[in-house]
Amino acid sequence: MPYSDLRKGRHSEPGREYVVTTVVDGRVPVFLDFWTARVCIRKLAATELETEAHWLAWVLMPNHFHGLVSLGAHTDLSDLLQRFKGASALAVNRHLGRCGALWQPSFYDHALRREESRVHAARYIVANPLRAGLVQRVGDYPHWDSVWL
Repeated sequence: MPYSDLRKGRHSEPGREYVVTTVVDGRVPVFLDFWTARVCIRKLAATELETEAHWLAWVLMPNHFHGLVSLGAHTDLSDLLQRFKGASALAVNRHLGRCGALWQPSFYDHALRREESRVHAARYIVANPLRAGLVQRVGDYPHWDSVWL
């Protein structure tokens, strides 16, 4: 499916919570390197300072990112992801001495409905390294966070 088709009809609702996923271009595992992952995570944290969005839970996997985000009253999901992906791409490329795309242009999002559990979504997100066989315990993986620690 072309990227433009993914964007058709996409809009975000202020104040709503979304599960988002975005993938590294070519699925290259650039975040296997601890310090490269930390460069990206600093940019994720900066999006909270620069916007009204709040990351409730997230995990940075070797070649993709999953997050649960609560949008503020004036925050657009596409703008938030564009800000994160753009800033992290610049910082990671500078860190690695490279240029070019870091992330695929699209992203997946799912708006949580009232009956869906935020905590269940957060647990699913942070358990990704466990399900992928990267660690034996969730706490052993260094690149995740949740407000429900």
